[in-house]
Amino acid sequence: MTAPSVTRVTPTLSWICKDPGRFLMFGMGSGLVRPGPGTWGTLLAWLLWWAGAKAAPDWAIGLFLALAFGYGCWASHRVGRELGVSDHGGMVWDEMVAFWLVLWLSPATLTAQAAAFALFRVFDIIKPSPIRELDARFKNGFGVMLDDLLAAGYALMVMAIGVRLGVIA
Repeated sequence: MTAPSVTRVTPTLSWICKDPGRFLMFGMGSGLVRPGPGTWGTLLAWLLWWAGAKAAPDWAIGLFLALAFGYGCWASHRVGRELGVSDHGGMVWDEMVAFWLVLWLSPATLTAQAAAFALFRVFDIIKPSPIRELDARFKNGFGVMLDDLLAAGYALMVMAIGVRLGVIA
């Protein structure tokens, strides 16, 4: 008996715009930009942060991030199934949510946020241990969201050290 074949979908702007879940998972289209869709999604997250989150109280940001993470677990699993790829590179909601966490917990200066951006992207790309191992183990929506959350944790640790040493202000 052979396994059923998986049909892979090549996402396009018209495909993602047909469904709100796809639209968010693909970062409102930023995940379609090549090269480096994760970087483009993270840049969009940074712009959205500056546009909306600066005035929000901490409790609202924390609640939003928790809901956004939960939504991302569900939606990335669903959209990944539609695509035939569990963690398609164009799905950037995971980068966006994780980077919002980094921005929330980092100093609100442009210099600090630029450092946070660079650190987050480096850790998301190189996936140091145990991120790489967990990314290989969890291939569902939770796994898609988890590796970026861990990359955010690494970025926040380095940011905290930089702030403490006075290198990042």
